[in-house]
Amino acid sequence: MNLKELAEQISARFLEQGVKVPASEIEQRLHSLFYDFKVPIEEATRSVVSYYSKLHPKQESASATEVSYTKITDISAEDKWINLRARVVQLWEPNSPSIAQVGLLGDETGTIKFTSWSNANLPILKDGQSYSVRNVVTKSWQGRFSVSLNKASEIVPLDEEVAVGRAEEEIAGAIIDVQSGSGLIKRCPECSRVVVKGYCAEHGKVSGVYDLRIKGVLDNGEVVTDVLFNRELTERLTGITLAQAKEMAMEALDQNVVADAMKAVIIGRYYVVRGNKTPRWLLITDFKEPAQIKEEDIGTILERAQELL
Repeated sequence: MNLKELAEQISARFLEQGVKVPASEIEQRLHSLFYDFKVPIEEATRSVVSYYSKLHPKQESASATEVSYTKITDISAEDKWINLRARVVQLWEPNSPSIAQVGLLGDETGTIKFTSWSNANLPILKDGQSYSVRNVVTKSWQGRFSVSLNKASEIVPLDEEVAVGRAEEEIAGAIIDVQSGSGLIKRCPECSRVVVKGYCAEHGKVSGVYDLRIKGVLDNGEVVTDVLFNRELTERLTGITLAQAKEMAMEALDQNVVADAMKAVIIGRYYVVRGNKTPRWLLITDFKEPAQIKEEDIGTILERAQELL
């Protein structure tokens, strides 16, 4: 995208809010930051938006009904400024200190990955809560769209719950591995992040809330897929409830016994799973055990499992 197009988009976003900022003026500032000061284009964009936002504060009287919201399924290009009404479908651990949160947002048309940057200092999104998320930027990587929450973004909790429609995939295979971080875990009561040694990466020392999950590896003989089961499905999959898991850990004085017990139940078993695909995980929404398994599939899968041992 050239700077002129970007400037026109930013100008249009302000115009939607009743603020007229000439695109030529915006382009001049972008040009200076990008070419003269070598500021990365994303940071230059955030800087320009922040500058004009401070010059022209939004009127609090503006009604939410005046905001134009984009449906997730209608996102078809990157570097577009949009608004979403969505529910937090899934959160997972960020892989960089520069990222405050990363996960999935969903509306009735589907789901999309979001990244909230640490330097934006935005409110923490809670798993399962619905929000009006305004002024986010669309991104694309390996053919999949995502949205970036930045300093110009606004997050407003909604009283109503946004229904989520899922574009689900179904695959069949054997679980050949259960990854670290499975079994009995604790989550931060504020942001739902996994608590490590009593500490949340965002909120420091917290009294975590117990939860169950399985981070597994499913192999169908051709493709290996990382699969994630939530508490409800983990209890169905393993037959071990949260109450039983806590009791097991207490008796052994070790949470790892829960994951070991779960591995003994599910490793090598064949399942048909259905879920929502993210860049890494297939987030399982349902599963079943098929009545029959082809012998050639069993042989191939067992060979792969042996390679991991």
